Amino acid sequence: MLIRIVRMTFREEKVAAFLANFENHKKSIRNFPGCEHLELWQDENQKNIFTTYSHWKSETALNQYRDSELFKSVWAFTKALFEEKPIAFSSKILEEVQK
Repeated sequence: MLIRIVRMTFREEKVAAFLANFENHKKSIRNFPGCEHLELWQDENQKNIFTTYSHWKSETALNQYRDSELFKSVWAFTKALFEEKPIAFSSKILEEVQK
């Protein structure tokens, strides 16, 4: 499993547009082959900073999504709203510590 985290800072006046676009596409993204989990987070103190947290079956699955028309259209809309360059990275779980 691959975990993908993307931190995005939006111009404050564009937050509503981002949220509406996410609402319109979230089920298509979540149901894309290989996507196993999707969350949208909002920074507690800076309300124009959002993070997507997703699980993918593999890097290949993530790359298939990134090459899709769905991603290209969502990302083209989203990147026009940024105040700062997004930060994105992929990770894998090495260990989960239990209680």
